[in-house]
Amino acid sequence: MTSEITSISSKATAPVRVRIAPSPTGDPHVGTAYIGLLNYVFAKQRGGKFVLRIEDTDRTRFVASSEQMIFDALRWVGLQWDEGPDVGGPHGPYRQSERTDIYREYCQILIDNGSAYRAFETAEELEAERKAQMAAKQAPKYAGASRNYTAEQAAALMAEGKPYTIRLRVPDGDKGPGVASTTFRDELRGDITFDHNNVDDQVLLKSDGFPTYHLANVVDDHLMEITDVIRAEEWISSTPKHVLLYRAFGWDLPRFWHMPLLRNTDKSKISKRKNPVSLIYYRQAGFLPQAMLNFLGLMGGGMAQPTEQEIVNKGLDMKLADVFSLPEMLERFDFQRISLGGPVFDLVKLKWMNGEYLRKQTPDEFFAALRQTIFSDEYLRAIAPLVQTRIETLGQFGDMTGFFFSDDVMPPQDVFVPKKRTVEDTLAFATDMLATLEASDWVAESIDAGLRELLTAKEWSVKEAYMLLRAILTGKTASPPLLESLVVFGKARSLDRVRRFLDAQKNPRRGK
Repeated sequence: MTSEITSISSKATAPVRVRIAPSPTGDPHVGTAYIGLLNYVFAKQRGGKFVLRIEDTDRTRFVASSEQMIFDALRWVGLQWDEGPDVGGPHGPYRQSERTDIYREYCQILIDNGSAYRAFETAEELEAERKAQMAAKQAPKYAGASRNYTAEQAAALMAEGKPYTIRLRVPDGDKGPGVASTTFRDELRGDITFDHNNVDDQVLLKSDGFPTYHLANVVDDHLMEITDVIRAEEWISSTPKHVLLYRAFGWDLPRFWHMPLLRNTDKSKISKRKNPVSLIYYRQAGFLPQAMLNFLGLMGGGMAQPTEQEIVNKGLDMKLADVFSLPEMLERFDFQRISLGGPVFDLVKLKWMNGEYLRKQTPDEFFAALRQTIFSDEYLRAIAPLVQTRIETLGQFGDMTGFFFSDDVMPPQDVFVPKKRTVEDTLAFATDMLATLEASDWVAESIDAGLRELLTAKEWSVKEAYMLLRAILTGKTASPPLLESLVVFGKARSLDRVRRFLDAQKNPRRGK
């Protein structure tokens, strides 16, 4: 039994509607801006609508301040949505946490038509099952113990008050393994087929009543009339589950476009371990939004390059052909030109491009850019109280605060290695310290509590740990109050400084 499912032709004539759906679980990611830009361009080239939806149903990772950071960061790079939580629209609400009644209603439809079922295994039972499968060198997969419960058996367990999730019933083949499969069309890759033996009975509704990504994604895309789902290629393996859900509901499919993932220069998936991935970092570090948007527009290879004659007519250097505005991108970007090889997020090229934009500014524009970022009133007001009682002349302000404005600070070993510690011990502790800082709420009390817990576990003294962190942040042995300095400098830039320090010690040439 093969389910051959392709995009429904009616989508060809429907008004184009696309969306991005970031999760408010931390700093907004450059990948969100990349996919957001592609969706924006696709919609605007076709006179369509660009929707922003907040997928906030993962309450364990939810960060209250993250939603506003997403709004601010996307607007900083120049994106504006037609519908969303903060602008409204005819298909709201646009926060998934405000749509939970809708998801429960649609889950009941799936249970009633046999496409889903209640599963009563505990988290401990599922973990034991997973470990047993891994020990047997099997791919971890839900074994389906609850799959064949009768309605009466399920009702009895519910009457006992036993918690349950709701799972998708992936169709079985009627002639043995390898028969049942789902095929869907990717607009960049053609038809893709998944054998149902490799498609798990995915949880749709968690025991806390909140939906998983899979259910909420499909229900929202249908109700919000999304015609084209443009997202990262890491979601390809989830698409058969989504296709099965569309089929279970009897709904038309959108068109699927899975974009190549951003890559580091070594072709690994972009990650914070090798590049800053927070849009907040790039804004605070003094990158111009036009440069960031331009750089992201190069990813994937969809930009049609200007002809040599056009370059001559515009008086451009050949290497400046990659410098373009958003209106030029709307004019020249072609989705059929996208290369499936992972686009490289090359920080060297981004810095070069940012420099080109800086040099194009008038002196007044350059001054305004400095005052809006590195020397903003807000930033200076936050720094000033940290040094006011520690200096005797205003001229000393720069001596004590230079690290707040420097892009690259790299302490020598005699500054960052505590007495009676080896370089190896120090770098190992710094690695653990980075993980602790990543998990911290960025207030002085939280940073201090996390670090003290770490140093107790690793048998480091407060003096040693804070000396190391001060050296990494400032390059010196003395500074304004450390924890307060970290808060003012910001989480994104502080974490980047620690990562760059560790990278420089492992790769000495990069630190030069």
